Amino acid sequence: MIQIDASTAVFDSLKLTGVDLVVSVPCINLKDVLTMIDNDPTMLHIPVTREEEGVGICAGAYMGGRIPVMLMQNSGLGNSINALASLNNLFHIPLLLIMSHRGCEGETICAQYPMGQMTPSLLDTLGIPYVVPTIDTVEDAIHYAWRIAIEKKRPVAVLLEIGFWEAE
Repeated sequence: MIQIDASTAVFDSLKLTGVDLVVSVPCINLKDVLTMIDNDPTMLHIPVTREEEGVGICAGAYMGGRIPVMLMQNSGLGNSINALASLNNLFHIPLLLIMSHRGCEGETICAQYPMGQMTPSLLDTLGIPYVVPTIDTVEDAIHYAWRIAIEKKRPVAVLLEIGFWEAE
């Protein structure tokens, strides 16, 4: 069996899902995935400075026929709550959110803990389903998340916890 690194697993899963537009906010855990996206001519990558800006771009891209994904750190969830609630949830716009979940078990930076601990509860409060895959299940998790986003016409999150990246 060939060992695949975590970033390649995420990138390959996005490709297989048909993602053709990626909006991102910088995150150290996602940097290698973003490099792969930048090097792929079939994916348009739009870096943004704030998460709510990315939510709006993804909504417009979806309405224009694209399959968008937002790559972000979970700490940015707080920045995007209003856009997710008043745009995506209100108008039933699907969105695939790939989040590096900082502040959970194994975190070494104490400032990451408050938002890390609140992330699942915030997603529940917003009615945003989420999955927490391992490297072995990430392909199925990303496919599943996009299928649910389309069926339920709402955002769905894939939380990549610190342990996910340990395979690299």
